Order: sequence, then structure tokens, then C-alpha cells
Amino acid sequence: MARSETINAKLVRLANRLQARRSSRARPATGFVSQPEPRTLGSFAKGRQLCAGNFLFAGHLVEARDTLIWDIDIPTAGFDEQLHGFTWLDDLAAVGDWSARSKSQAWLMAWIERYGEGKGAGWTPDLTGRRVIRWINHALFLMNGLPSEQSEQYFGCIGQQVIFLSKRWKAAAPGLPRFEALTGLVYAGLALTGMDHLVKPAVDALAKECVAQIDEQGGIPTRNPEELLEVFTLLTWAAAALAEAGRMTSKDHLAAIERLAPTLRSLRHSDGGLARFHGGGRGIEGRLDHALAASGVRSKTRKGLAMGYARLQAGRTSVVIDAASPPEGEFSANAHASTFAMELTSGRRPLIVNCGCGAGFGEDWQRAGRATPSHSTLGLDGYSSARLGTPGFVGGQKRELLTQGPKDVRIEQTSGLETIRFHGGHDGYRKSHGLTHVRELDLSQDGRALIGEDTLATITDHDKAQFDTVMDGVKLQGIEFQLRFHLHPEVDAALDMGGNAVSLALRSGEIWVFRQNGSHGISLEPSVYLEKDRIKPRATKQIVLSGRVMEYAARISWTLAKAQDTPTGIRDLQRDEPGFDT
Repeated sequence: MARSETINAKLVRLANRLQARRSSRARPATGFVSQPEPRTLGSFAKGRQLCAGNFLFAGHLVEARDTLIWDIDIPTAGFDEQLHGFTWLDDLAAVGDWSARSKSQAWLMAWIERYGEGKGAGWTPDLTGRRVIRWINHALFLMNGLPSEQSEQYFGCIGQQVIFLSKRWKAAAPGLPRFEALTGLVYAGLALTGMDHLVKPAVDALAKECVAQIDEQGGIPTRNPEELLEVFTLLTWAAAALAEAGRMTSKDHLAAIERLAPTLRSLRHSDGGLARFHGGGRGIEGRLDHALAASGVRSKTRKGLAMGYARLQAGRTSVVIDAASPPEGEFSANAHASTFAMELTSGRRPLIVNCGCGAGFGEDWQRAGRATPSHSTLGLDGYSSARLGTPGFVGGQKRELLTQGPKDVRIEQTSGLETIRFHGGHDGYRKSHGLTHVRELDLSQDGRALIGEDTLATITDHDKAQFDTVMDGVKLQGIEFQLRFHLHPEVDAALDMGGNAVSLALRSGEIWVFRQNGSHGISLEPSVYLEKDRIKPRATKQIVLSGRVMEYAARISWTLAKAQDTPTGIRDLQRDEPGFDT
């Protein structure tokens, strides 16, 4: 199976390369139908770093001052792919001065010279779509002062890429890669002369993908919130481009945008960032708010589950909980064993988090980040609620898929006069230990207190028999468990009240206190915060409640509440400085 998939991946790469070379003989575009309007958002700070010769991609920093971006030593395949996607052009355009423009032009023309005939890692449908969007978005920035000969090369190469997209978009993996390819095709067909005939087939294909990949809950199969935002952004860009060209956007396309917007609002914390689950990060700063505003969809958060996540919101506090089974099959390539994991944000300050996606720091960190102990939930010693199975191939890359995850996940959400409640149970440990994990969370209506209770219990006689078997294996010493609460790196934590509580200070001035109601051990231990666009994991801490299950049921009760002298409203004006390591 693995061998056949490897051969198939090689055949796909070969077909991409052959089509890229054939496309170079096609009649190129000669200009723009109308003046392109930039839609992509870049980072001024990242743009300045690029101008200074600091190249940070896929978690790796390469310092090479006064060097063409294509001449630097490439540390990983992911680094190379990010270069060929040209998203760095957004950052240079955000700077917008002479230095940024000259570098952009030099790097653009060098790419055309070296890779324009179908060479390099960039000739895949998704990267080509991503690249074409940037070339069009920043055309005025790129072409200002460009000699006519180089302008002709620009149009010739972008026309070649559009022809390539029209022939190879179906080779992109379903989901975000295919949305990128088709959006790039729509964008280019509308913007470039001589490409108008490609628009309708691309629009029709995009509508079909909306129906196939975006469910009624406004979710996608990977359940990755950041990936959902990327899909939403692409669809809003395509709809805006069609409207500006006087063309109709399909009803399925518009309906998908209508479904996605409330789901994204449900996955947004009170600080504006996305909940970090299943390989997704917080999202580029400002991207979510900008995309929601551009969509024109005014609907609020979704009632009930949103893409399998539950949301509790009161006062300045937001809580997001993974309340469904993890993705399956090929869609689990980046999935985490995070069922019933939670994140909590107060105002614009994250407090309880999950460690995040470690893909940018190597395979070991990626594996660790996917395990249950890297999430703010309960786990059994040495076990995750889902397991990493044998490697498979997704999109031509070798990936470990998630298997044996919870199948039966039941939840109930209610809202009363005093609290907003989440109550749920999952069977992730039932087959291995005979235990069901039940989690109950009550957020007070003023958002100042979260009361939690986690239970491990046997449900049926078969469960009891399985539990007894495991107990015999550990000589009746009990089954170890750990209930973890990972803290954001900017939270200052200290054991308090003789080791029975933990005080948590936020940079806003808020003080929260974590307490456990029982005799379980409480400790403050090292943890990490795995953040994209950093060169190494950030050190942080985690609160750990530990104990042993000795009987057919064990209950762990805890509270997380603001200190009584912490005011309800705080003016949080301190800004966080961007940096590679901090």
C-alpha cells in the first residue's frame, strides 16, 4: 500500500512538471483587464526582517544578508514550499519602501529565470494558486519601475501558471489545497487579458467543492480552525473579485460563506485569536476580523456545536472545548488526541491553552504536540485518547494518521440564571481500560469563575471486567491519571496556600486562582507553547492534578476563578512585542 502510494505521488509530481513545461509554450497574458486591488494582509515586522536578511519559514531561521532568497541554504521541504508560495510578498508589500520593492522585484525575476520552466518545488496546484494570487494582488507594487522586458516576462510566466492551474487543479488534495488552486484560477481568469474563458469552469468547480467539503455545521473534515479561516478567506476573495467584475457568484459558494462565518465566530477567543486545535494556530493577527468584515455576514456565533467545538462565553471570558471525535482517515494527518481539551482566554489574554502544533520544530515535536498530555484535559498515564497509527501518504507526503480515537462522544449544553454548562462523555479509554471520561464545566454568568469536574467511570459490566483486567496487570496499585492545564507563556504562576492552589497573574493585571477540591496531588510543572513562526518552542508551565483510579469511578473537582479583588473591567493597554524567540 505504502509503495503504491509512493509511486502515485511520483507520478503526480511528474505530471505537474510536464504540464508546467507544456504551459510555457501557451500564449501568455499581455496585461490586466483592470487594476488589481491587494487583499492579502502582511506583517510590517516580518517584512523588515526579510529586508534585513532574516528568513524565518516553517520554524527555521536562516540569516543571509544581501542574498537572493533562492540562494539561501534550504533546511527543510516545508521551508522551500513556503518560499515558492510567495506569501512573504505580503510582508514586503506591508513595508512598501524602496528596499522592500527592489528585493521583491529581484526575487520575482530570479524565480522566473530559475523555475519558470516547471522546475523546483513550486509547481503544485496549491502553491501555484497561492503564488498567482500574490503576484496579482501586488502587481502595482512589483511592476513599479520594472523595465518593459521584465514586465513581459512577468506576464508570460503568470499566464503559464494560469494554464497550468486550468489543467492540474484536480490533482490538488481535497480541502484547502484545492480551494487555493481554484481561487487562484478564478482570480487570474478575471484579472488577466485572454484568460476570461477559464473563469466559468473554475467558478463551477469551486461551487462543487463548497458543497463537498463544507458541511451544514460550517466545518471541514480536518476540523482545523486555522485551515477553516484560510478556506473562508479564499472564498470571500473569490466572491469579491467576481462581484467587482460584474459576475454572479454561485449560490453554493455564497451559502458556504454564510455557513462558515458563524462557525469562525464560535472558534474565536475573546482576544480575537482562533482556538488552537488539530494542527491549527491562532491565525495571522487581524486576518480573522478582516475576513469576517469583508464577508458581510453579520450572523453571530453558532448555536450548539461549531465544527465539533463547544463554546462558553460570559463577561470577558471565552472557553472553547473540543467536543467531538477527532478527524479520521486522510483528514487525520494533522489531527490531535484532544477530545474534551479546553482553552480559556480572559479579555485579550490567553490563560489556559493547548501546547499546539509542533510540525515546524521537527517530527518529534509534532508527535508530542498531537498526544493527549499536550492538551488541557484528562489523560491516563502512558495513553492518549486516540493513537498514532502506521504511516500513510497524504498529498504525496508520509504522515502518521490518527486511529482508535473516541467513537461515542455525547455532549449537552445548557444555560441557566447562574452558569453556562457543558456536560459530555467520550469512550476514548473504554476499550483499553474500561473507563469513560466525563467532563462537566460551569462558567458563571459574569465570566469570573469556571467550575470543573472530571470523572473516570465504568459504565457496563463489560467495562468493569476490562477495568479489573487492567488492575490485575498493575497489581491493584491503581490506574494513574493526570489532569493537565497548560498555561500561556505570559502567565506568571506560583503555588499558593501551602501547595493547595496556584495563583495565576496575567499581564493585564488580572489574578486568577486555581484550586482543587479533594486529596489529589497538585503540582506546577514545565510545559511548552508550540507557536508557528518561532524558531524554537517557548517555555511555559502547566498545572497537573495527579492520582490513581482505584475503583469503578473516580472524580476530580476543581475551580478556576478570578481573585476577589480583581476588578471586572480592566484597561489592558500593554502591547506584545513581536520577536523570533520571545
